[in-house]
Amino acid sequence: MKKKTTLSNVFYEMKKESVRLLETGHHPASEITLELGIRRNQLYN
Repeated sequence: MKKKTTLSNVFYEMKKESVRLLETGHHPASEITLELGIRRNQLYN
């Protein structure tokens, strides 16, 4: 049975991916936040 997708799951996955990109060092935080449409400090919460 497939898991139900909720908004909180989507945000969690998005944040997990953005942190992964930030940690690899290939993308600066400003680029990641622009692509996601979020503020920079939201990456660190």
